Amino acid sequence: MAVPKRRTSRSNTRSRRAQWKASVPALSKCPRGHVTRPHTACPTCGRYNDRQIIDV
Repeated sequence: MAVPKRRTSRSNTRSRRAQWKASVPALSKCPRGHVTRPHTACPTCGRYNDRQIIDV
């Protein structure tokens, strides 16, 4: 099994870890103006694709 020959420096380790970050979730508006996640029913009015899905 391959083993690193030298220890990874502190700056290389930190610069590699700096690229690992969470992205901001995408948001869209339902037809009534509420902000929701895309491809999900609106939790405020219960509509999806201009149809009533959930009774709120």
